[in-house]
Amino acid sequence: MAAPDSDPNATPPTGEDAASELHQALSSEALDELDAVLEDVRERSEETPQWEFCDGFLTALVCTRRTVPVTEWLPMLLGSGIEIDDAQPGQPLPLQSDIFKDEAQQARFLELCGLRLNEVATQLDMDTDSLDSDDAFQPECMDMRGAILMLPDEGRAELEGQDIPSFAQVWALGFMFAVENWFEEWAAPRDKEAQKWIDESLEKIVAITEDDAGVPAVNLYDDQGPASTSRERVEQVGEAIWACYDLRQVWKSLGPRVETVRKAHEPGRNDLCPCGSGKKYKKCHGA
Repeated sequence: MAAPDSDPNATPPTGEDAASELHQALSSEALDELDAVLEDVRERSEETPQWEFCDGFLTALVCTRRTVPVTEWLPMLLGSGIEIDDAQPGQPLPLQSDIFKDEAQQARFLELCGLRLNEVATQLDMDTDSLDSDDAFQPECMDMRGAILMLPDEGRAELEGQDIPSFAQVWALGFMFAVENWFEEWAAPRDKEAQKWIDESLEKIVAITEDDAGVPAVNLYDDQGPASTSRERVEQVGEAIWACYDLRQVWKSLGPRVETVRKAHEPGRNDLCPCGSGKKYKKCHGA
C-alpha cells in the first residue's frame, strides 16, 4: 500500500514492499510464512483469523497493563480459549496439536509472534512526532477493498456480494478482541485523568471496527488504483495509532495492578470458635 499524502495522521505503506523497509523484525518473507502457517491451521479450525487480526491482537497485548503469558494468549487467539496449564518454566511450550501440525510449526509461529511483540513494544516506547517516521509504529492494516478493485473483472465478479472489510477494520477487531478477553486488566483506574485518557484512546480504536461509510478518495493498496478508502478513514486510523502510544504509556505510568488483600473476618471474643470446639473464641483459638 502507499500513503496518499504526507499528513502526520496518514499511514505509511503497509504492503509487502513496505514490510521489509518499516518492519525490520518481520520481512516480507516472514509475513508470507505467517500467512502460510495460519492457512494450514485454518484447515483444522475454520475460525482461524487472518494475520491482520493477529497483529491487532498482539498490539493490544503490548498495550495491556499486565504482561499476558503465551499460555493465556495463544489458546485465546487460535485455540479453545482455555489456558495451557501443563507448561514448565524454562521449557518449550507443549505441542498444541489441536492448533499446529508439529512442534516445529508451533515454535516458528511463536518465534515470529515474539519478534512482532518486541518490535511493537520498542516502537511504542520511542518518542516520535510523526507517523511517517521509519521507526514509528505501523500496524499491519490491509486495504482489502483497494486490492479487490485492482483485480481483473473475473476476479471481482467471484467476490461480488461478499462483505469486504474496510481499511484497518480487521486489525481493530483483533485489538478489541484482546481487550474484551482481558477486560479486568483494562478496568478503570482510580486516577480519573488516566481513566479519561484510556477511554478516549479505546474509543479511537473502536471507531475503526466500524465500516468506512465515507466517500472513497484514496487506494492504500496502490496509490494509482481506484479509490477504496475515505480520507476520514485514513485520519481515523492515524488517530488509532496514536492511541496505541497513549495506552502503552498510561499503563506503564500506572504500573502493575496492586491486588488488595482482605483480612479474614475475625470472630468476637465471646463468639463460638469457628474451629467447632464449642468453646468461646477467647477460650480457644483466640486465647
